[in-house]
Amino acid sequence: MAFTYRPAPYTVPPARRGARLLHRDATLRRIDWTLLLAVLGLCALGGALVLSATREAALESGGDPTAYLKKHCLNVAIGLVLAVCASAFDYRMLRVYAPALYLLSLAGLGLVLSPLGSTINGSHSWIVLPAGFSIQPSEFAKVALVVGMAMLLSEKRDAEDTPRDVDVVATLALAAVPLGLVMLQPDLGTALVICATALGVVAVSGAPLRWVIGLVAAAVLGAVVAVQAGLLKDYQLARITSFYNPAADPKGTGYNVRQAQIAIGSGGFHGEGLFHGAQTQGRFVPAQQTDFIFTVAGEELGFVGAGLLILLLALVLWRAGRIAMRADDLFGRLVATGVLCWFAFQAFENIGMTLGIMPVTGVPLPFVSYGGSSMFANMLAVGLLMNVHMRRYA
Repeated sequence: MAFTYRPAPYTVPPARRGARLLHRDATLRRIDWTLLLAVLGLCALGGALVLSATREAALESGGDPTAYLKKHCLNVAIGLVLAVCASAFDYRMLRVYAPALYLLSLAGLGLVLSPLGSTINGSHSWIVLPAGFSIQPSEFAKVALVVGMAMLLSEKRDAEDTPRDVDVVATLALAAVPLGLVMLQPDLGTALVICATALGVVAVSGAPLRWVIGLVAAAVLGAVVAVQAGLLKDYQLARITSFYNPAADPKGTGYNVRQAQIAIGSGGFHGEGLFHGAQTQGRFVPAQQTDFIFTVAGEELGFVGAGLLILLLALVLWRAGRIAMRADDLFGRLVATGVLCWFAFQAFENIGMTLGIMPVTGVPLPFVSYGGSSMFANMLAVGLLMNVHMRRYA
């Protein structure tokens, strides 16, 4: 019987496998871990705050005290899947799909204004789905708008270094349509976020300074005209009045801000402890798991916990800025800039209204507040940031 030599199958040595994982082109090497860990930290901190803000009411009603926490974790899990999908393909292909994404976002905003839309907390911004689910199309419109504006302003013709005036006008018209639909809901908070995002993208695109100055002046003039002409709803005017004079109606429109300030001020340096805040557990501050979730951090975790939350948000914004500066092309730079402006203004508005330095507009705190639509849109935006970052190595 002849002997046949059969070599053992080759296996990659452990050292070489490790080198492959650390290779410059390896996926794990290209991930922005600082951004990812900061986002996950915000989501984890948000879960603890959501649980504290909702458990007492659930216990009193005999419900599941962890129901909101479970939904928050589910939203985070789904959001992470969306982020992976958004980062999986080359972001430069979004130029092809940007018009379709924009039209889909307009269709969603249009459905809100149809009989299919529902009013929640005074804003006709929701579409209620079966099985108790609801969706807020204006959150996804932010993603589509960022991509659409970046596409228009990054299209250079005849070797021009800056966008032409017609490109800027087209971009402003692109933003004006969803802005108008959002104002019809009305959702002043989201409208302000859209305006801030559009201003930031135009400024970074290299457009002449006169456009930036003109947009700021137009925004101020538009706000004055809207107030004087009665274009805002009564409750929106009342919120603005309470911002200038919180003592004007302490039991009405000024109640939210007053109770929020009491909650944050009572936290001190170390806080009263999770689940032990008198204002939070007594439910004196409304909508604490959504719009006013920062008050839970201020009261129960104190200056230390609130500072940690702000630090994590600052890390996200810092990484978004770094990704924008190091992007290979103008399109990627503008996409990252749009996300940066969106997150920065929305976080400032949310935290500012709890401190009384911004009017109450009802916008969630990114990655922290409870809410599916907001979490999904935020995670899609993080996926775009990661996409731009990873393609620097391609």
